[in-house]
Amino acid sequence: MRSLTLHLKVLITLLVTVGVLVTAYQIFILGIPVTEDETDDLWNIDAKVEFQASPREPVKVQMFVPPLNQDYVSLNESFISNNYGVSVNRIDGNRKLTWSARRASGNQTLYYRLVLTKRYSGEPAKAKGPIFRDSISVDGAEKIAAEALLAPIRQHSADVQTFISETIKRVNNVGDDNVKLLLGGDASTANKAKVIDLLLSIAHVPMERVHTIRLIADAQQTPELWLRSFNGENWLYFNPESGEQGLPTDRVVWWTGDEPLVSIEGGKKPQVSFTLNNSEMNAIRLAKLTDENTDVDFLEYSLYGLPLQTQQTYQIMIMIPIGVLVILILRNLGGLQTLGTFTPVLIALAFRETQLGFGIVLFTIITALGLSLRSYLEHLKLQMLPRLSVVLTFVVVLIAVISLFSHKLGLERGLSVALFPMVILTMTIERLSITWEERGGSHAFKVAVGTLFAATLAHLLMTIPELTYFIFTFPAVLLIMVGFMLAMGRYRGYRLTELFRFKAFLKD
Repeated sequence: MRSLTLHLKVLITLLVTVGVLVTAYQIFILGIPVTEDETDDLWNIDAKVEFQASPREPVKVQMFVPPLNQDYVSLNESFISNNYGVSVNRIDGNRKLTWSARRASGNQTLYYRLVLTKRYSGEPAKAKGPIFRDSISVDGAEKIAAEALLAPIRQHSADVQTFISETIKRVNNVGDDNVKLLLGGDASTANKAKVIDLLLSIAHVPMERVHTIRLIADAQQTPELWLRSFNGENWLYFNPESGEQGLPTDRVVWWTGDEPLVSIEGGKKPQVSFTLNNSEMNAIRLAKLTDENTDVDFLEYSLYGLPLQTQQTYQIMIMIPIGVLVILILRNLGGLQTLGTFTPVLIALAFRETQLGFGIVLFTIITALGLSLRSYLEHLKLQMLPRLSVVLTFVVVLIAVISLFSHKLGLERGLSVALFPMVILTMTIERLSITWEERGGSHAFKVAVGTLFAATLAHLLMTIPELTYFIFTFPAVLLIMVGFMLAMGRYRGYRLTELFRFKAFLKD
C-alpha cells in the first residue's frame, strides 16, 4: 500500500467510505433487515361492536378508529358487516367510522379489523397543537379549593411538563380535603382527569384526553385514558393515575377528546370489545407490502422496486463481482494459473444450471473431447477461424448427444447441459490447445485444473443465499469491493505459490 499514489489512495478511500455510509444508512436509518430470515411483529386488532337495533328505525353507528399518523403503520383495514354501508371521515384529528342501514332489528354485531406493524412506519409528522386555552368557569367552594391546590403546584414547578406532573400528583392525593371537594366522592380515573383538566385550565395550560389500546396478545381490554399537552414543540403524554410521563411504545392512540368511543342512533346498549393477537412476517415481504400500502418510499431506489423477473436476473448478475474478486485473490495472491479472469466466472455461472458435480463432469468430458478434435484439426493445417467454427459445431453436436442420451437414461440433469455456454467452451478448448502447443501438456493440464478449481470456488460463493441477499439488498457493498480491487491492482509482492517455488533461496 505504500507504493500507492495519492490519487489512488483518495479514490479508494472515497469508494470505501461511500459504500460503508450508504450500507449503514440502509441498515440503521431505513431499518432494512440484514438477513433474509429476519421477521417482524404484526398486530391484529379486532373491535367487536354489539348493540340492539330498534325496529323500523334507520340505524347509524359511529366509532372512533386510529388516526394512523403515529409510530405504527397500517397494513390492512377491514370493515365487516352485513347489509351496512361504511364510511370513514376525519374530524378534529380523529378518524370516525360510520356504519349505516335503513332497517335493522334485534341484536347486531359489527367488526372492525386492523393490522399494524412498527417497522417502516416512516418519519412522524411535525407535531402541532394549542399552547394556550381559556379557563373553565368555576366559583364558590370549588374555586377556593382549586386556587388552594394551584398555589403549591406553581411553587414546585418550572415549566409545562413539571406543572402537569405536579398537578397529577396533587389530584391523586385523595386524602387532601381540597381534592375530596373537587372529586365529589368519585375517585374514578375519568373524574380525576376532569379535575386535572379544571386545574390546568385555570393556569391556561392546554390538555387533551387520549384513549389508547395496549398491544398485548390474547387479552381483551378496554381503551385506557391518558392525558397529553403541547409544549410548543412536542406532545407530552401523562398517565392520570400514576403521573408517568411518556406514552409506552406498546400503546396505540385510538382517539382523542371527550366523546365516547361509540355512539348510536336507532339502537341501544352499544358495547365494544377488543381482541388482539400477534404474528410474524418475513421482513422483506413486509417491506414490499408496507411500501405498497403506505406513503413510505424507503424502497424507491432499491432493486426490489424492479419487476420480479428483472430482479431474478439482477440477483445473478450482481454476484458476478464476487466471482471476479475470488479469481483476483486466487491469481494475484495465491498465484493460481487460470484461463484469464472471466472464463472461470462464466463457467461458474454455467454451474448454476447444471449443478456443481454434474457440471464438472460435463466440463471435463467436453473439454477433453474438444482438445482431441483440436489436435486432429491441427494436422489439417486450417486457419484459426475455420478451426474455431468446426470446434464450435462439434461442441453443439456433443451437447445435443449428451442431452439425448441423458434423457433416454432418465438423467434429467443432463438436459441442462444445453444451457452451458457453448462459445465459452469453444474458446476454452482453443486456448488450452494453444497453451498445450506453446508450453506443453503438463502446463495446459495445470491451467485447466486451476480454471476448474477457481470456477468451483466462485460458484460456491456466488450461490450462498445469505450472501446473494446481502449484496442484492445492499448493492453499495460493491463499491467497497471495487476499492479493494483497486488496492490489489498495485500489489507487486510474491504470490503464495512463489513462496514455495523460491523456498530454496531462503535456505541459501
